[in-house]
Amino acid sequence: MKNSTISANGVEIRLYGDVMNEEAYISLTDIAKYKNSDDPRVVISNWMSSYSTIDYLAMWEGLYNPDFNRMEFQTVRSEPGRLVMTPTQWIEKMNAMQVFYKKRRFL
Repeated sequence: MKNSTISANGVEIRLYGDVMNEEAYISLTDIAKYKNSDDPRVVISNWMSSYSTIDYLAMWEGLYNPDFNRMEFQTVRSEPGRLVMTPTQWIEKMNAMQVFYKKRRFL
C-alpha cells in the first residue's frame, strides 16, 4: 500500500506500510521535528534515553520478538549512571525489530 500521512497539531507525520491491515510504522523523525526541526535526532535520542521508554520497548520486543536479547537489555538497564540510547544502539544491542531506521543521504 502507498505511504500515507496524518496531521497532528499541524505537523504532517508519515506512515509507512499497510495502514489498513494495521501493519504500518509511524515516523518518529516527523514527530520529533515538532520539537526540533533542525535536528530531530536529538529529540529521538533523548526519548530513547528514558528508562520508561526502553522498558516499554523491551516489553513489546519480549512479546513479539523471539530473538530479543534480554540479557543485553538487563545489562544496559542495570548499568549505573545516565542512560544513553539511540535507535541504532537499540537495534544492534538488543536485536530489536520494533524500531527501525532509514539512512538518509545528504548531498
